[in-house]
Amino acid sequence: MRAAVVRNETVMTEPAVDAIVEVRGISKTYGSVEALREIDLDFPRGKLTSLLGPSGCGKTTLLKIIAGLIEADGGTVAVNGKKVSAPGPERAFVFQDFALLPWATVLRNVAFGLELRGTAKEERETTARRYIKDVGLAGFEDKYPHELSGGMRQRVGLARALCVDADVLLLDEPFSAVDEQNRRKFQEDLIRLRTNQNKTFIFVTHSIEEAVYISDRIVLLSPRPGRVSRIIEPQIDRSGDPDRIHRDRHYLDTVEEIWQGLKQYVE
Repeated sequence: MRAAVVRNETVMTEPAVDAIVEVRGISKTYGSVEALREIDLDFPRGKLTSLLGPSGCGKTTLLKIIAGLIEADGGTVAVNGKKVSAPGPERAFVFQDFALLPWATVLRNVAFGLELRGTAKEERETTARRYIKDVGLAGFEDKYPHELSGGMRQRVGLARALCVDADVLLLDEPFSAVDEQNRRKFQEDLIRLRTNQNKTFIFVTHSIEEAVYISDRIVLLSPRPGRVSRIIEPQIDRSGDPDRIHRDRHYLDTVEEIWQGLKQYVE
């Protein structure tokens, strides 16, 4: 099979089948810098979509607009059919720099979102322990962030996002601060979590290889101002040995196809 490519998604007027997030006409300018221009996108429920493009194309800006962390200058975002303009419980954000509470244990960090919602202590800690185990940190519940490696702190951030049971998880280059070995393991864990949790993931990355490896869909953004250039759906069998994927012809062909499209923008 070849990678399926959808071009000119910006002409779409009808939402994709079972789109959980609908982005329509999103634009954003910082002073004299136009970051995004008329972004139209649908994010299918239960899929992992990566945002990929040259530096400065507005990937993180778009992610934060969907999260409700920054306000767009024009356009709308809808989640589950309802327009949103601020953070909400149906979305959870995993920050690049972990954003953990330094004075709180792993258990309390993971349960913090539920604590803010007023969930009873026993219930929130039971839920937190389940997700701590899911991300491979069982036994570290009573540790503090400064006692953990960078990779472990990122796992805490992911567990915290999963713990609040949001429909959509937004991840801003979550693996960029860890070494290559941990990055590979995180990628495998993310594929497994998406399958087991049936959540919708929107993932920002600079890595072509990472995007092709983990994604159901890859949205390529053009150089600033960011616009939807094309959408690629890697046709890759992710069952069995994960290491096999990196040797798969369809994986390698898709990586090369994307690189050929992006290398002109690399200085």
